[in-house]
Amino acid sequence: MTRATLDKQPHEVASMFDDVAENYDLTNDVLSLGQDRRWRKEVAKAVDARPAQKVLDLAAGTATSSQPFVRAGAYVVPCDFSLGMLRVGKRNHPWMPFTAGDGTRLPFRDDVFDAVTISFGLRNIQDTDQALRELYRVTKPGGRVVICEFSHATWAPFRTVYEEYLMRALPPVARAVSSNPDAYVYLAESIQSWPDQPTLAQMMQKAGWSKVAWRNLTGGIVALHRGFKAE
Repeated sequence: MTRATLDKQPHEVASMFDDVAENYDLTNDVLSLGQDRRWRKEVAKAVDARPAQKVLDLAAGTATSSQPFVRAGAYVVPCDFSLGMLRVGKRNHPWMPFTAGDGTRLPFRDDVFDAVTISFGLRNIQDTDQALRELYRVTKPGGRVVICEFSHATWAPFRTVYEEYLMRALPPVARAVSSNPDAYVYLAESIQSWPDQPTLAQMMQKAGWSKVAWRNLTGGIVALHRGFKAE
């Protein structure tokens, strides 16, 4: 079993997600106490996919996150660098154009997608700034990015309780439901070390995105950032 470290070597992270692919969606549902379903709905509203639009879902894993865009009538490309995740996704959604790709070197031409989105995956990419630039590169002028990522609770007492859950309660729960519980220890540590909401917004602006804004979900445990590529 693989447990990635916080320097996020791509082969370690990919292997770690390969290990948890089979039960990944169930494990997320349990560990988030069902909140992940609500978060996906908010992402879908923010992306606002339309029929015939092209949407890139980066770090899509098994493409559970892609399904709202499919239902909206968009052409969706689920992309991930974990082949294990892609295999499970292809088995469940054989009609979808699953694509293996590294977030720092996306295998797409410039100006292809009307919308690009990544949910709970940006913090697992080794070079965040490069990933934001790559997402910008493959987006059409006038297109948009939506990033859903774990963040930092805004109310101090709640933040204390949440961080206690991450480091104390999450590992034993993961041992009960996951094929690789050590992976979830890494995920908890990566959440704690992730930049806060304003810092991520600044990183997006530095990568070229304009009209960057964010809103907090579940008290800031999760933040939804959005930006646009100038026409």
